Amino acid sequence: MSKEVSEEPEHARPKDYTDPPPAPLFDWSFYRALIAEFIATLLFLYITVATVIGYKVQSSADQCGGVGTLGIAWAFGGMIFILVYCTAGISGGHINPAVTFGLLLARKVSVIRAVMYIVAQCLGGIVGVGIVKGIMKHQYNANGGGANVVASGYSNGTALGAEIIGTFVLVYTVFSATDPKRNARDSHVPVLAPLPIGFAVFMVHLATIPITGTGINPARSIGAAVIYNQKKAWDDHWIFWAGPFIGALAAAAYHQYILRAAAIKALGSFRSNPSN
Repeated sequence: MSKEVSEEPEHARPKDYTDPPPAPLFDWSFYRALIAEFIATLLFLYITVATVIGYKVQSSADQCGGVGTLGIAWAFGGMIFILVYCTAGISGGHINPAVTFGLLLARKVSVIRAVMYIVAQCLGGIVGVGIVKGIMKHQYNANGGGANVVASGYSNGTALGAEIIGTFVLVYTVFSATDPKRNARDSHVPVLAPLPIGFAVFMVHLATIPITGTGINPARSIGAAVIYNQKKAWDDHWIFWAGPFIGALAAAAYHQYILRAAAIKALGSFRSNPSN
């Protein structure tokens, strides 16, 4: 008699690797962050440029009318405080290409994210100023369009220096306010990060409004320049890109390689293990 031999299937051997999960076709969190940066910069430019134009209209009729330089500085600083608070958990609350550039240099954002953030911020700035012009076209055109220009009596070198130092103060404050090491050490002191950032913007505006109208934000400068589109808005426009980017570079290097001693830590990795 022949026995029927039942062949048992061989047990599949376990994989020695793990397949990563399939990547989503659309990373919604990334697009949501871009939308947040666009809308935040739009609102920032709408409120601040409208404040500048309103002040010029009121002060032309009455020298004591309007909010004054102090009120304009409060408008810029206050809006940064509000918008950073609202968007920090979504996009990081940059609202400024110089801030994004500084965080890129510190390797806190990727190149792709930084480039897309800057595009979204500039588009938001253009649309925000466009809304101001649409609402008050005559007043907007008659009062300089809120564009950043070098004030008479100041050289381009002075204006560039003011933009570099002003942006350094801002980006240095951003690094300090969001430093995880400081947050862990000072956890018993409730510090709201948007507050010192907003105050930094406020203080810088007090110092530099008479010189350049205070740029320290290329999205703010290009938004007003594109919508106003007069020769004087473009003559020295390079200052409002070069100054903020140099200031951001200096602030990133100072915080990362001096205060945080990243360079010393990197050199320490080349030392031999003392236990060997």
